[in-house]
Parts: sequence; structure tokens; C-alpha cells
Amino acid sequence: MRTRTSAPGARLAPETHTAGPVSERIPMEQARMPRYQHIIFDLDGTLIDSAPAILASFRAAFDAAGRTPVTAIDESIIGPPLVETLELLSGSTDPALTDTLAQHFAAVYDTTGFRETLPYPGVDAVLRALRDAGAQLHIATNKRILPTRRIIEHLGWNGLFESVYALDLFSPRLPDKARMIGRLQADRQIPAASAVYVGDREEDGLSADANALAFVAATWGYGSIAPQALRPHWRAAATPRTLLDQIA
Repeated sequence: MRTRTSAPGARLAPETHTAGPVSERIPMEQARMPRYQHIIFDLDGTLIDSAPAILASFRAAFDAAGRTPVTAIDESIIGPPLVETLELLSGSTDPALTDTLAQHFAAVYDTTGFRETLPYPGVDAVLRALRDAGAQLHIATNKRILPTRRIIEHLGWNGLFESVYALDLFSPRLPDKARMIGRLQADRQIPAASAVYVGDREEDGLSADANALAFVAATWGYGSIAPQALRPHWRAAATPRTLLDQIA
């Protein structure tokens, strides 16, 4: 049974203010309707640069717990779900320790840390151009739903996305991103041929493949997929603006 206060991943109401940077507008002739009606985005490392806030919150969590991470806290750890990352950093699968670290992380990130998040240059303009051209935008992210929604509101993106999905949007929690994308497609009745997934990690491409979706690698992100790791049927965009060409 899913837990919700409204429809899962429901579109957030438009805001009357914009907390994020003012967007550069893309000329109408470049804002043509893409070949895909539905464009599903990863969040961290694709739309937003959340690394500084996330890494600072991980360091604060370990300090508060009096623990020393067993691996470096750097950009390479960003992308997987929080619990998985905490297990990697702590070198432990002890649920009590993971829960303690998660609480310390959330105490920082969910209250103030998320406000340090910025969209990658050009992302805001591309999102608005796609929306204005008639595409339906969605998010499917490993990030927890609470900070995801707060970041979207903070950046003035309420009203841009038709749905926002996270692993913990449901109870029980979805096991992985591939299952989450499949759930989004089923809930929204999105045929695979009419959708594309955009992400910055190999996991994103494999999750798209699992659902028979086209995939574009956002190589501007910190999880950039190395050229040799790109599957022959995947495409890549070096900047948000060139993403428009890849999905046109």
C-alpha cells in the first residue's frame, strides 16, 4: 500500500516566486516539441549540483555520531540511495548505526543544507523550453522525496514537472531505480516509445534499458559516464543545451 498525502508523484502547484537564479530564455525556434512526449530526469548530477551540500551533510553526520568514514567523502559517492551510501562510508550494514547516521544527515541536509543546491548552468532554461514546447517532464531520483520536494520549491520549479518519483515515495520503499521508473510509467500510462530518461550515471542508463526507454547521458554531471562505458544505443549530451538536439 502506498503512502501519500496526494497522488504519488503528483505535480506540485505553481509558485508565485522563484528562489533559484533567473533563467536565460531559449528562443522559440529552438524550443520545438521533442520527439518524446515524456522526458524523465534524474536529479542529482543531472539537473542540480548538490555535491557541496550533500558532502558537507555526510561529514556532519559522521562527526555527530563520533565515527570516522572508512572511505573518502567525495563526489564519487553521490548518486546511490542514502542508506547504501552510509553503509559504504561506515563500512557497516548495522541497521542501528545506519539509522543514526541517516538521522544526523537529515538533521542538516533537510533543514538548511538543501538550500545550497544550484541547477547546472542552462538547465533551468532547457526545462522551461521543453515545457513550453509541450513536453511533459518528470523526475525519477534516488534522493529521498522530502529534500527532493524542498529543492524543487527552492529553485522555483514547482509546476514544471508532471510527476516527481523517489524510492521512498511508496511503502514499502521501492528497491531500485529501474523499478521506480517502471512504476512511474505504469502509474502515468507512459508507453516506452514516447519517453526518454536523462541521467548522469551508468545505473541510469541500465535502468532505462530495463524499461525499454531511450537514454541520454548527461555528461556535464559529476557522475559522468566515461565514453567507453556508453552502450552503442545510448546517446550523450555534453551540456543542457545540446540535450535539446539529442531528443529533437
